[in-house]
Amino acid sequence: MADVLVVGSGAREHIFAQTFLKSPHVNQVFVAPGNPGMQTPGITPVALTTIPDLVKFAQDKAIALTFVGAEKLLAEGLVDAFEAANLPVFGPTQAAAQLESSKAFTKKLLHDYKIPTAMSQTTHSLPQAQSVLAQHAYPVVIKLDGLALGKGVHICQTAQEANTVINAIYTKYADAVLVIEDYLEGVEYSIFSFVGPKQVVHTPVAQDHKRLLDHDKGPNTGGMGAYSPVRWLSEADIQTAINQLVMPVLSAMEAEALPFRGVLYTGVMQTAQGPKVIEYNVRFGDPEAQVVLPQLQSDLFENLLDLQQGRPTQMHWQNQDVYLGVTLAAPGYPEQQLQNLAIPTLPNDIQIDYAGVTKVENTLVSRGGRVLTAVSHDKTATEAQAHVYAALNQRADDFIYRRDIGQQAVAFEKMEGL
Repeated sequence: MADVLVVGSGAREHIFAQTFLKSPHVNQVFVAPGNPGMQTPGITPVALTTIPDLVKFAQDKAIALTFVGAEKLLAEGLVDAFEAANLPVFGPTQAAAQLESSKAFTKKLLHDYKIPTAMSQTTHSLPQAQSVLAQHAYPVVIKLDGLALGKGVHICQTAQEANTVINAIYTKYADAVLVIEDYLEGVEYSIFSFVGPKQVVHTPVAQDHKRLLDHDKGPNTGGMGAYSPVRWLSEADIQTAINQLVMPVLSAMEAEALPFRGVLYTGVMQTAQGPKVIEYNVRFGDPEAQVVLPQLQSDLFENLLDLQQGRPTQMHWQNQDVYLGVTLAAPGYPEQQLQNLAIPTLPNDIQIDYAGVTKVENTLVSRGGRVLTAVSHDKTATEAQAHVYAALNQRADDFIYRRDIGQQAVAFEKMEGL
């Protein structure tokens, strides 16, 4: 029997831990640092956050596989350190993680290899950014280079709004690098790919909801809900996006001597001109993991170990139901957030993946940020949506959550008479 280590502390890491534990080969899943909501038989949070401590833990416990959920330690070189210590790990090296950690690197790569994306310019100072904006059409998208946990993107409708944004950024970060790009019109969705040295395996497609409020209003967040699969997308559209956006960037990374291994998250905008890249991330999405991983019918531990070691593998996914998850956040998210709110008790048929929780006097309470994801599944998105909201309504009034997760899928089903 094997022990597995999952690195991270959120709802994404919770669902990965639960999925690894389903394997008959897995005895124990450690989550570093995890959170108290994960503490269940077979899943143990361990208070480790630094790369040296994680390497030592994996050595001492003879960890059979380490899976890195969160992006920060990938950008800091966790995989490099594990590989140097000859420890099995699934994730990209620090150099390959630039696909997420540097938007400027990624946009140059996309333009150099002619992978469809929004046209952009990279700026390194306030005067340079002002000059670019003075000649730009609106709306415009401004992205802060580096890791921003899903909150570094600003969509500005006017020149005044855009200049307010860049002034605030350069006041806070004098040496900020910005990517200023065209606004893409279309529908957004996410493709997730498990990438080994000899094989790429794609998961069911998901759509997440990044804005804080209903009808895509309010600030960008780390994600307020998601659903999967996305049935209003044709298989042909998905395959086109894989062929034009996913596989070419993996080839480009090989050509640049930066081979990518791990989870590639391709954010796609389906435009009138075809699919275009919004962003790449180098780890699974949160909350998308919470609605994709429960669909896996094969053994995640075996699948990822095979991929990591270059053996062929097959991942099997359900295709009967739609999985829909709603994220609860502490009031004030994503800025100042209230803490110590009691976590609502939800029905047993709702999957709960915990994130920003702690324990006070043996009771789970919020510690700010995104607190949990509540997931339901049913034959249609309409039924799954109704199910999860019936569980949340009147039980979760103390928290912020969107009431329209999956609305595009519901509208499609209504149009199709499903």
